[in-house]
Formats: sequence, structure tokens, C-alpha cells
Amino acid sequence: MSAGSRDGRGTERAYARLLTGAAPDGAGFSLPRGAAAEWIGFDHAVRRIHHRSYVTPADVSAAWRLCHRDGRIREAALREPGPVPELVAIRCADWVPAVRERARGLLAAALAADPAGTLRRLTPLVLRLGRREQGAWALERFQAVLGATAGLLGELRGSPDLPTRRFAARLTVDAGLLDARELALLAAGELDPAAARLWTDAALAAMAAGGPDDGAVDTLLGAHGAMVRAAGVTALRRAGRTAEAADHLADRSGTVRACARWLVRQGGGDPYPLYREALAGPGRPSPYAVTGFAECARRPDAPVLRALLEHPDGQVRAAAVAGLRLLDTTDIELLRPLLDDPVPAVAREVGRSLSGSAPLLPVDWLTARIAPDRPPHTRRAAYRLLFARGGVAGLRASTELLTDRDPALRAIAEQRVQSMWSPYGTPDLPVRDPEVGTLLDRCTHLFSDHVMRRMRSRLGLPNRPDPSDGY
Repeated sequence: MSAGSRDGRGTERAYARLLTGAAPDGAGFSLPRGAAAEWIGFDHAVRRIHHRSYVTPADVSAAWRLCHRDGRIREAALREPGPVPELVAIRCADWVPAVRERARGLLAAALAADPAGTLRRLTPLVLRLGRREQGAWALERFQAVLGATAGLLGELRGSPDLPTRRFAARLTVDAGLLDARELALLAAGELDPAAARLWTDAALAAMAAGGPDDGAVDTLLGAHGAMVRAAGVTALRRAGRTAEAADHLADRSGTVRACARWLVRQGGGDPYPLYREALAGPGRPSPYAVTGFAECARRPDAPVLRALLEHPDGQVRAAAVAGLRLLDTTDIELLRPLLDDPVPAVAREVGRSLSGSAPLLPVDWLTARIAPDRPPHTRRAAYRLLFARGGVAGLRASTELLTDRDPALRAIAEQRVQSMWSPYGTPDLPVRDPEVGTLLDRCTHLFSDHVMRRMRSRLGLPNRPDPSDGY
């Protein structure tokens, strides 16, 4: 059962099985199994149930008593043999001093007897409890034990629980246990952005203190995360490898490309001719080289991008369309045919580029492209432009797609119809237009009766009679 599902009445009914004396692991019920948020949700749910329960303490299970709203019962449950470790950890942050002290004694004993097992099991929970008013005690104890257990820190660095992984990363960095290459390797392999930032900053700091390390820099440059690669590019300067910045001008990340351009300029070069050379070279330019060129080009360079609109690589064509938009250069007649491009990325970029010029496009031409026999990406791009036109054309296209066989288009149409209504303004529709009234009749299921009446009133349209009214 997920943490979210444990917050409603169904949660309370599930946990209420314990009130009948059912064992925690009995048929149809089980205690949370590891997830910290679920244990916290269990504690809250039991307390809510007890506020409405008249069952005596003798009738409930030990786990239930550990979460009871009465502090004396919680303390007594802690004296029973084998209390659930997760609930003991929660009681360490209890608001009742006697409960808190008893639970802390139990947790301290568990840490002394089996530090590795206790830390593996309870660290995610203790991290979340650490935000509570009385939660710092357990967190400080865990931090002290982990700081002296390098092997377990390494294990927790790979935890599937993100707060635990970040916590272990911070402790590792603070302890200075790893060198620059080891830190760079962890940064390059880390998929969590926050933890990757910790490892990257630590690797850069280690190189700043101990001198450049080519192995660490190369590892950063080969990372999956854009932020880590960007750090590797900037580290090239301190390593005396500024000339390599040009190799990263066509990186898939805009941040890395920007860092590479900065480094090229720091070395006295100019990224602009390097991009021109990449686009005019004998090989096929990468889409990211096209985008990088557009990021440092100016309007007079638009012909270079226009020439790429006929490139055989669809991704290059899409990058060229996006690049022209970046230069604020939109040639409607040149881009219109690309709305029918077989590559979805091209049609998508054309839709974005022409949305500001949508009122200049023929309605019939766009309407023909939302027909069911057209490719899905063409239909979506054309619908985007029809809706961008506003007025009756946008509403007509939207209502047409409300019953479309494509569920994605149906969902988009519903959202866009609903977005037309604002309680503070009037939809961009002509007033007293019979067609608008007919189209709104097909959208009644998307609005409450109150909203629909107000919309029709503002548009000067008669309200439909309420079938519940009679004589």
C-alpha cells in the first residue's frame, strides 16, 4: 500500500483490523514494509483511528499501542519485548518526554548491538524524523556512527532512497574519504541531480586543492548528467586543456555548449567560425551543432539555417526550424510545407514557430491537417496552430477533437477548451454568434452549469433551459 493511499478512510479501515485482535501479519493486513513514509503514515493513521475509538488498550496489538494517542500506553508498549524498530525510531521524536527517553534508550542499545543493521534499516526514517522538533537526537547519533563506518557509508551511497543517498554523500565529502578521481567517478555515475552536484563540487574542490587531475576531468566530461559535464568543461581551463573546449561546442546540453563557448573565448578563440565550419563541413552536422550555431548567430545568419531546412536528416531540419525561431526569424511560406514533414520533431518545431503567426495561416488549410487520416504529429501541430488563432476556428477545432479516436488529442482538446474560460475575462469569441452557441453545447460536460451559464451570458447567448425545471 502506498504512502498516499494510507491517508484516507480506506487506510483507517485496513489498520482497524488490529482493533479486532488480528495479528499484524494476518491475512488481508500487513505492517508497512520498509518505506519510511509508510511508517509515518501508519503512525498518523492509528492516531486518527484512536480519536474515534472506544476500544480498551488490552484489545489492540503491540504495534497499535506504540502509536496510541495516550502517551502512557505508548510508553508501556515500549517496555514490551520486541517492539517494532521503525516505531521505536518514531517514538524517539515523541512529544511526551517519558516516551521519548524510553525509545531513545532502546534505539541507542540497538545501535550498539548491531550498528550496521540498524543504520541500513532505519536511516531513511530517521532522516525524515530529523525535521521534527524532537528529531535531531536520533539523526545526530546516526551521523556519528556512520562517520566512523566508511564501508557502510559506501553502501548507503547506493541506497534507492534519495535522502539517504544524499545524506551519505554529504557525510563522505565532509569526512574527506575520497580523492578527486573517486569523487568524479561518483559524480559521473550519479543519476540524482542533487547528489551529483555534491560529488561534482567535491571533485572540483579536490582538484583546486591538490592540483589538476586529467583522469578526474575526463571522467566528468564523460558523465551522463549535463551539470557534471559542464563542470568538466570548465575544469579544462585549470588543467591547461583549453584547446579541447571546441570538442564540446556541439554537446546535447545547452549548458555544456554555453560553457564550451565561454572557454573557447577565454582561450582567445571565437566559437562562431567553429560552428560555421561544422555546418559546412563534408560530414553531416549534428542537430546540436545547428542549435549551438543558432545560439551565437545573428539575424544575418538566417540563410545558413534556411539552407538546412531541406537537409536529409530530420533532426537537423528540426534544429534548423528551432534555430530560426531563436533568431526571431519566421518565414511563414518557407515553414508551412514542413508542417507535413514525416519527422514528428520537425512538425512540432514548426507548430511552435508559427504559433505567433497563426492568424495569418488559412483556416481551411489547417483544418485539413487535423483530419483523422493525417499522421498524429501533423494533427497535433495543426491543432496547436488552429487553437492559437483563437476565435471560432479554435473552438470549432477543439470541439471536433473532443470525440477523436486519439486519446492524447482528446485530452489536449479538453484542456484547451477549459483554458478558454477565465472568471476575470471574456473568451476570445464573437458575441451573439449562433455557431458559438452550438459549439458550446458540445462542451457542456467540461464545465459546471454555473460556469457555462456565465460564459454564455458574457457572450450574449441564451442559456439552455435546465431540464430539472418544470411546471
